Amino acid sequence: MIQEGPSSVTSSPLQFFPWMSLSPGLGSPFPWLRELKSEERGLCLIHLLVACANHVAAGSLENANIGLEQISHLASPDGDTMQRIAAYFTEALADRMLKAWPGLHKALNSTKISSVSDEILVKKLFFELCPFLKLAYIITNQAIVEAMEGEKMVHIIDLDSSEPAQWINLFQTFSARPEGPPHLRITGIHEQKEVLEQMALRLTEEAEKLDIPFQFNPIVCKLENLDLENLRVKTGEALAVSSVLQLHSLLATDDEMLRRNINSPSISRNLNTNLSHRVLQMNHRTLGEWLERDPVHMYSPSSSDLPSPSSPLSLAPAPRIGSFLNALRALSPKVIVVTEQESNHNGTTLMDRVMEALNFYAALFDCLQSTVSRAQVERQKVEKMLFGEEIKNIIACEGLERRERHEKLEKWILRLELAGFGRVPLSYHGMLQAGRLLQSNNYDGYKIKEENGCLVMCWQERALYSISAWGFRRYD
Repeated sequence: MIQEGPSSVTSSPLQFFPWMSLSPGLGSPFPWLRELKSEERGLCLIHLLVACANHVAAGSLENANIGLEQISHLASPDGDTMQRIAAYFTEALADRMLKAWPGLHKALNSTKISSVSDEILVKKLFFELCPFLKLAYIITNQAIVEAMEGEKMVHIIDLDSSEPAQWINLFQTFSARPEGPPHLRITGIHEQKEVLEQMALRLTEEAEKLDIPFQFNPIVCKLENLDLENLRVKTGEALAVSSVLQLHSLLATDDEMLRRNINSPSISRNLNTNLSHRVLQMNHRTLGEWLERDPVHMYSPSSSDLPSPSSPLSLAPAPRIGSFLNALRALSPKVIVVTEQESNHNGTTLMDRVMEALNFYAALFDCLQSTVSRAQVERQKVEKMLFGEEIKNIIACEGLERRERHEKLEKWILRLELAGFGRVPLSYHGMLQAGRLLQSNNYDGYKIKEENGCLVMCWQERALYSISAWGFRRYD
């Protein structure tokens, strides 16, 4: 695991490499630098990246520029794992630096074409090359099937409706029910109309083959603009919600406005009052456990004492996600299944995000390399168009523009409990199906672990994605 260490900010990590000190007159590194072994080069790149990120965070652009030049002699988008990661992290750091000159940044990006079809393509490639999405779909479907046992009318809300394979698998399971399949309605949400049209066509064809009464309700919009009135939930329908790598985008906030608001005494008072009400709505056992774990932080306003990650006080204010979850709860869903990245990329400081992202994406790049050969174009597309863009958003963006605000399972548990949802344990049967998928496809190194009634998907021992299921909870 990559660790920043206590001295990374106060002193240069390059103390271990004195011949590579950052000096304006350095020029090209020594020729033998290219002859370093993979492990030595990887360690060197980590030190250089951390030093460069520290300079960017401090606004020392001249030193950051020297660091980027040095890294460029070692990094490569088609090298080993650390070389490839370094290539995308330097691109992200450079993009952040360029934003100091808005005119220059806009000019360099003015002709960039952002294609939704490319985004769909790269997500499909990720689905095919790595097992994470397959596992998420299998476990999500099993949770929905179990929650909908005996139901005759089922309505599923898909918060990112772009992959028909997930629901085709569910159709097949429903069609095998002894009492016959339910009347099924899927509301698909996506910002691209053509994507939803393809989903409707593919799913309708499959439903007809299996003789399942089916209706597809498309909603063309971004998730943050969703009007829940358009979901048209009908009386008598059993409701399920599937969210695969979507909820974190609702954590995006105007950070500067939030800072101004929090510093305002009246608004700060309101925030504290609202949080108190939300905490008291949690069931006694959950709140009691929290108080037992973290008794000091609830009562101590001292800014020097940071709340533990398991405390509601540790949650970054995010009005959108709170409103969205409250509105979902009002629909009384039988089950909500949430898949999210298992990493904290929502830190307030750049260095927090850089260090978390280095650890997270090092594992992702590593597992992708173990599954796909280094030369394959498909692997390079996933790394550049998916992972690379996520890294750039985490590091180069701020405010509403920073949408990749991944948070760990413990934070999602708090957010969902505070919104009035209760945890639904994921079944052994779903875990068994997932294990069979890994075994039958020879996905060596991938693991699934149970954690507090939820599941985490791992590469080796590193948790990369979490899956949790939630139900509507009535208060006494």
